[in-house]
Order: sequence, then C-alpha cells, then structure tokens
Amino acid sequence: MSEEDKELEILKAKRLAEMQKNLSNQEKQKEENTEKNTKNVKSSREYVLDKLGHRGLEVLETAEFQFPNQTRIVIEKLGELIVAGEINEILDGGKLLMLFRSVGISVRLDNKINVEKDGKFVSITDKFKDKSGKSHDE
Repeated sequence: MSEEDKELEILKAKRLAEMQKNLSNQEKQKEENTEKNTKNVKSSREYVLDKLGHRGLEVLETAEFQFPNQTRIVIEKLGELIVAGEINEILDGGKLLMLFRSVGISVRLDNKINVEKDGKFVSITDKFKDKSGKSHDE
C-alpha cells in the first residue's frame, strides 16, 4: 500500500466517524423534540376539562362511568372542535348533558331537590315529614 493510499484510508475513516457522529446527534435531537412535543400536547380530555363550567365535571365523570366507550368518542370530537376554535363557550353541566342526550347517550344523574326550612337548605323529603317523623305518603 502506497503512502497516498494510507492517507486516503485515514481521511475516509475520519470522514466516516464524523458522519456517524452527526447522524447520532441528529437522532438524539429527534428524540428530544419528540419528547418535548408529547409533553406539550394536550389530550382532547384536557381541552374539554378547560372548557367545563358549573357541574360540567360532574356530568362528564358520570358519563365516563356509565358509558365509557361512547363518552371517549364524544370527548375526542369535542376536543377537536375546541382546538379548531369552533367551540369557544363554557360547557356547563346542562349543556353537556343536552349534548350527550342529543347523540343518544342517556346519562342518568342523581337529582336532589332542596328547599329552605328555618334558614337552612334541607331535602324536600325532610321538609314534608311530620313532627312525628313520618312522611305524608306513609
């Protein structure tokens, strides 16, 4: 092997090492960028949670418990609409409940009727109890 061939081989080896180092650095940057992007991206549920108003979370959690698969689909679509800017308003419990029912998901909530008695709010059942402790329908 001549002197020029040896020098050429050394230059090739240096260039190959340099290219491998650059490739390795590019892969590291891609991984770091992917990690940063996944940390910064909100899920559809997080976008929906940011838009919930009075009793909205209660309705959402109840729907998730009663109809997990269907609710997941609704949340995905709501998230897309929020990100696209098509939904700007606050979603309170009533609006969210109407939305679920309009797409055929009958979310059942516990209903309580409270009335004021002696300056305090009590259930309507307690309000109608006689002094003897029996309700009127017994």
